[in-house]
Amino acid sequence: MNNNANETAIPRLSQRKITMIIATFALSVLVAAITVDMVNPMLPILSERFAASKSEISWVVSGVALILAIGVPMYGRMSDIFELKKLFIAAVSILSLGSFICALAPNLFVLVMGRMMQGAGMAAIPVLSVVAVSKLLPPGKRGSALGIIAGSIGIGTAGGPIFGGTVGQLWGWQALFWITLLLSTLILVGTLYALPPLMSGIREGECRKFDFLGGTLLGLSAGLLLFGVTQGEAVGFGSVSAIGCLAGSSVALACFVWRIHAADHPFMPPVLFANRYYICSLIVSVCSMFTYFAVLVFVPLLVVEVNGLTPGQAGLVLLPGGAAVAALSPVIGRLSDRVGTKRLIIAGASMMGLSTFFLSTYAAGNSPVHVSAGVLGTGIAFALLNSPANSAAVSSVAKDQVGVGVGIFQGSLYLGAGTGAGLIGAVVSARRGAAHPLNPFYELGAAAYSDAFLITTAAVAVAWTAAWGLRNDRMK
Repeated sequence: MNNNANETAIPRLSQRKITMIIATFALSVLVAAITVDMVNPMLPILSERFAASKSEISWVVSGVALILAIGVPMYGRMSDIFELKKLFIAAVSILSLGSFICALAPNLFVLVMGRMMQGAGMAAIPVLSVVAVSKLLPPGKRGSALGIIAGSIGIGTAGGPIFGGTVGQLWGWQALFWITLLLSTLILVGTLYALPPLMSGIREGECRKFDFLGGTLLGLSAGLLLFGVTQGEAVGFGSVSAIGCLAGSSVALACFVWRIHAADHPFMPPVLFANRYYICSLIVSVCSMFTYFAVLVFVPLLVVEVNGLTPGQAGLVLLPGGAAVAALSPVIGRLSDRVGTKRLIIAGASMMGLSTFFLSTYAAGNSPVHVSAGVLGTGIAFALLNSPANSAAVSSVAKDQVGVGVGIFQGSLYLGAGTGAGLIGAVVSARRGAAHPLNPFYELGAAAYSDAFLITTAAVAVAWTAAWGLRNDRMK
């Protein structure tokens, strides 16, 4: 008799129930993705409101990134040990409380603490959504659900700054947090009604020890890396703060590797490091998110600085790419169930490389229409990459490793996004005013941005190479 709780605890679900579960998860990841970046357009207003310097107000954003880097792998591992429904309810409740604190924040310190509490709740949402889908649905139906989730993340990522700027301008920055409080309460109700109890993959009699030290070391390594890159962009990579954070990240990573080999119940099974298919999917996700997020951040800066557009008009330049991710991700998810993931990922990496090279060669400094075409190509490519890479990662790990595997995978997305924005920002700053672009085919007048998009093309080349190492599977 199989004692695996995963298989005995899950009831047979009707199609209506499955639809409600997917809708709840889609709304959850949409709200989480919007919440991460919605305050960005309001930072100057918040800085004036709280009389804060640029470095102080940056904690409204970087504090969330730090908590996400630590929290995402933690929740992933916890889902292998504890009941997923209870974890999800607790996380959404934390997000709601954080939103309430932010809405009433009387000073910057309270606002940052509320934002970090939001991060502690948001960290669970993408990873637990993917884990739940992988456990509730058979492989042949997973791709479609993961595609819907990926599309919702794409909408939220692209629309977060637009939402934040519009709502903040109309009703004030506090309205952003009242709206997220309302939506997270709606998610909480949907979770209580729709999601069945979903136990961990721990077998009866097995120890439920949680390697908190290992998880902390992994989180510190990712968090210090992100903060070090942020400091490098702001004050230079030769600064004491940047060097200290990057060195601390390296030490934490070395300690984490030691810990997973020394602990009886390690946070991450060492066998994952030897899983070629999982590692290749991880490389694809990091490099593709590095590129996609850099495009989302620096295309608006390009068209505002070089083309003289307003922030609102700059948001419209991003709209085709976000719309492509939203519209195509569910379709690509269903397609991956039929044709497999490897071919779609290779096609996506190829298109993303061509799109960023187009931005580097013909669009930077050209008409916003050319820039928007490059963004559209990048959005289509990201849709081809994101949910198939997620499916590839899930299918490559054993059932009792799904939680930690998905947690590290989802955490790598934030790592890629954070390092992409920071490193490409440093490139733009360093190359501003450069007379000779790195791209020999570029002949326009925005060399710094051409160089930035050329470097993202190099990152895509790494993803394309890793994609060939994936398993040539088809979900059944």
